[in-house]
Amino acid sequence: MNPVTKNLRQLVVWILAFFLLLALFQNLKQAGTEIEIPYSAFKQKLRDHQIKELTMRPDLIRGQLDDEKGTVQSFRTIPLPDPNLVQELEANKVKHFQGEPDKTWVTAVLINVGWVVLFFGLWWLFVVRQVQMGGKQALSFGRSRAKLQNNKKQKITFGDVAGCDEAKEELQEIVEFLKDPQKFQRLGGKIPKGVLLYGLPGTGKTLLARAVAGEAGVPFFTSSGSEFVEMFVGVGAARVRDLFEQAKKSAPAVVFVDELDAVGRHRFAGIGGGHDEREQTLNQILVELDGFDTKEGVILLGATNRPDVLDPALLRPGRFDRHINVPNPDLKGRTQVLNVHAKGVKLAEGVNLEVIARRTPGFVGADLANLVNEAALLAARRNKDSVTMQELEEAIDRVIAGPQRKSRMIQDKEKKVIAYHESGHTLVAKLLPNTDPVHKVTIIPRGPALGYTMQLPTEDRYLTSKSEIFNRLCVLLGGRCAEELIFNEITTGASDDLSKATAYAQKMVMEFGMSDRLGPITYRKPDEEVFLGRDISRGQGYSESTAQVIDEEVKRIIKECQEKARDILTKNKDLLDKLAARLVEKEIVDADELNLIFAGAVPAAA
Repeated sequence: MNPVTKNLRQLVVWILAFFLLLALFQNLKQAGTEIEIPYSAFKQKLRDHQIKELTMRPDLIRGQLDDEKGTVQSFRTIPLPDPNLVQELEANKVKHFQGEPDKTWVTAVLINVGWVVLFFGLWWLFVVRQVQMGGKQALSFGRSRAKLQNNKKQKITFGDVAGCDEAKEELQEIVEFLKDPQKFQRLGGKIPKGVLLYGLPGTGKTLLARAVAGEAGVPFFTSSGSEFVEMFVGVGAARVRDLFEQAKKSAPAVVFVDELDAVGRHRFAGIGGGHDEREQTLNQILVELDGFDTKEGVILLGATNRPDVLDPALLRPGRFDRHINVPNPDLKGRTQVLNVHAKGVKLAEGVNLEVIARRTPGFVGADLANLVNEAALLAARRNKDSVTMQELEEAIDRVIAGPQRKSRMIQDKEKKVIAYHESGHTLVAKLLPNTDPVHKVTIIPRGPALGYTMQLPTEDRYLTSKSEIFNRLCVLLGGRCAEELIFNEITTGASDDLSKATAYAQKMVMEFGMSDRLGPITYRKPDEEVFLGRDISRGQGYSESTAQVIDEEVKRIIKECQEKARDILTKNKDLLDKLAARLVEKEIVDADELNLIFAGAVPAAA
């Protein structure tokens, strides 16, 4: 039905209901103000000249009379056969009397039965009809809320996914099975029932699942783990059954459950265990994975950021047979992702996306998409015809540190402190080996930071040595050491640096085995132990004396790094002063200008 026609019908219904209520109200109101008198009393009052006016119809006489107190009172009476009534009215000098047509049977039915009809009509509109509509209504809790994606309108293929070539190769076999199942079944092979995609948020797990359905050209049912669990017991399991029934009817098909850890968490994980609604939903998923045959052509894809908390029964062969890691893209992958997202953006001549990819290590696909979008918004705000490298560079700063806070007014004294703090980071980073090159240093506030030093690696790294971590700690502590050296005072500006330095030192001692005093032993509990009941039962896993040694080792490492950073700054105080003065003057110093300052050349005036 056309939405306009539907709304018009509802409007007409409400208007009729309003007028019916109004008529009933007026009738009841009028009846409530009239007194009913016998016909004999009416005749007596007529002879006493108390009747002032009246209206007559065959079944009712109503009018007004003067009572004993002299007030006007409305009355009504049921008439008797009285052919001489009109002559009596004239004889008793009634000023005004008239006839009234008899009510039709329709009017009588509306007045007497209308309120009953109105009640049942409203009950049908608000209760029965809502139940019959389905969706989110009262009796449809057990129906699956999975959405069937239309690949014809927006078809996504592997060409739209970049930065995860290995994951696409793994999923290509699933696509080939959905297109030609006989190719694998003729040799007795069985396709995996379920495929688990795991990785950090924003790496493209959902996009990969859509690409599988787009490549295969099959129905794609998408749902989220949180949509299965409701406040009513048994709803989640019913929705799982309904989802798989829909998929079997549309086979071959792909069922995608995003955020699988919402229903797939480890069972009996709390104090005392239990069998709550979430566990019933998980049990039903396990049953459905065992229940349907691989020949039916239904593939279950799951995505999660926390594979470590999933129930082992969900991950065993025969359920989620294949586990595919979707990692952070490397340099080549980031370049491919930027090229994909830049297709709809007008780039200026000379824009080199590989340079941007080199300056964004650790960025996932969502970060890179946000970067390109921020650059386009900046160019549009500046009324430019295309996006240049300037906007892309600034977009990196916005994604990492947040937007510039130009409205914040910083006093000259605090500005100088910030300049020396950031110069301390920069000087230690430039003079220590095995540190990432300094790309930019600024004292312009961005986000919560009053200034920052940006270090970007020249290549992707997958291993970090002990000396590199040690030098990284020295760089973090360089800002605080510079404040102590120049002003003989410390500020709260180094709180974030100290937090990061402490975390690094604790990992060196407790996870990486980089303490000679404690040896190659890991003291930190695995990340998957996130359940309250198990944490209480297992404890911290080491003695109080060991905890004291851990604290002493963390403190020793930080102290050594602080002394090393202070020594570097003391020996190069002239260079520190020159760099801080340049920061106060220009507020931003890039890598080229830093090289000029450290080479002893005089940089160009701001």
